[in-house]
Amino acid sequence: MDRNEVLLVGRLSAAVEDRSLPSGDTMTKWRLLVRRRRHRRDGMVTDSIPCVSFNQEVADVLHTLRPRDAMEVSGAFRCRVFGPASGKVWAYEVEVATVRVIEADPLPAGEPGEPPVPSAPRPVAVLAAAG
Repeated sequence: MDRNEVLLVGRLSAAVEDRSLPSGDTMTKWRLLVRRRRHRRDGMVTDSIPCVSFNQEVADVLHTLRPRDAMEVSGAFRCRVFGPASGKVWAYEVEVATVRVIEADPLPAGEPGEPPVPSAPRPVAVLAAAG
């Protein structure tokens, strides 16, 4: 059976943008920054994932957030095709159905006299085995 389910945890990259469509619907757009597992010594690598939603409740939550605020989103991976027949543009994005704001976790304390130890990221179930 086919499944198209996406669960992402990351941070808002910049201000959220609303766009009115010819259909009368409003599309809310933003980018979600998701850190990759560390694979290089020279720093953290992130993916900037385009997200959209047509759900007003999702938009209302997003408009309360500032860049760098953390969130968990769920939805589906989509490919939208638009433009004239001679120059179609393909856009891949996550169409978000739900959003949950993640409050900043306080850093747990280490041993007395040591700096706090950062908390580990919450594990996410593997959706597909790497081949």
